[in-house]
Amino acid sequence: MFKTILNSEDRGQVGIGTLIVFIAMVLVAAIAAGVLINTAGLLQTQAEATGQESTQQVADRLQISSATGNVTSEFGSGAEIDAFNLTLTKAPGAGDIQLKNVTYQIVTEDEVVTGVLSDEEVIIGQITADTQDKVITDRADRYEVQFQLNNASATSTIFQQGVAGEGFQGGDSVTVTLTTAPGASTVTELRVPDSLVDRKAVSL
Repeated sequence: MFKTILNSEDRGQVGIGTLIVFIAMVLVAAIAAGVLINTAGLLQTQAEATGQESTQQVADRLQISSATGNVTSEFGSGAEIDAFNLTLTKAPGAGDIQLKNVTYQIVTEDEVVTGVLSDEEVIIGQITADTQDKVITDRADRYEVQFQLNNASATSTIFQQGVAGEGFQGGDSVTVTLTTAPGASTVTELRVPDSLVDRKAVSL
């Protein structure tokens, strides 16, 4: 009534050969998973570093609270500004900013001057800060940076020392760019009042 059909040609794989193939497959899968995990970890680290640097380039910038100019007429060519001061603090959300690593660019109608705030022709003074160094660590910190243009009493100046007409004249427009070490830039335009007669200092 019942008939058993046996096919001697079809049979399952058993024994040590099957075990070796199985172990090989597990090893291959484990190695592939390890490579994927290592690659994912490397990409995550790079992404975090890139994100942090990008944030610093945007956030770690200076903020200019005020700008004033010192007026002189000692060169005999009328009143001109021989030095100007910028009061600096850090922008909201910025980290600590080392002023000695900040670069500047001053663009006038005649020339472009670049340098670092640690140069001799730039004086970094402290108005109020918790620390005595040149690092802005708090939003309440205030540092005054003075740029010497052609001040005869200065040991070094941005423009040619002691020559009349090398300072800022009435009506001049000057663009100043300050760039922190991470690459965040602050650009401001300083406008000199039309008349500097009988004035010792002006707001820019």
